[in-house]
Amino acid sequence: MAGLVADCFSIGSTVACTTCFKQLIEGEVLAFDQQTKMLILKCSSNNSKLNDVYIVNLSLCSDVQVKKEVNSVPEVPQSLNLQRLSTRARNQVEQKRMQVSALAAGVSQEGQHLFLAIARTINEVAWSGQNIVVFKEVTITPPYKVDNVTGNPESRQLTYVKKIVEKHTSDQVTGTSSVVSSTLSTK
Repeated sequence: MAGLVADCFSIGSTVACTTCFKQLIEGEVLAFDQQTKMLILKCSSNNSKLNDVYIVNLSLCSDVQVKKEVNSVPEVPQSLNLQRLSTRARNQVEQKRMQVSALAAGVSQEGQHLFLAIARTINEVAWSGQNIVVFKEVTITPPYKVDNVTGNPESRQLTYVKKIVEKHTSDQVTGTSSVVSSTLSTK
């Protein structure tokens, strides 16, 4: 680290540092760990409503400057909703498990993309070998086209899943995102 850096940064102070990649990061100090020399900065984002948070290893910075020192007692940080964070983590792990199971079953890239597109709007989606099962009653078999969607012909779920598959297929043809349109509504 070039220059002298104080042993501790006050929460709320404004700090600027240059990383080993010559990137200048300037922001408000959220936390600092003296032992590991890790600094957490809150920086303004392109999205005016949100902030970017950087975790910076000061051992890898070439220049660190305190732009504005804050000596007042910082406000109590907002508490984290641990239940919500736990749910998010559990959902992400489950989603990754489904992706891994698809890879293990030898499912094509096309099938994996369709599965993810369906999973964005419907929670009850699973793999059964190479088949995608939705609502436990609608099955989509390879090559994962609208004609490969089977189930009770009078079922609303069958109609809904067919619309999703149709939308996904048309998006793939036009090269746009496979995100299912929010105009599709569950009936």
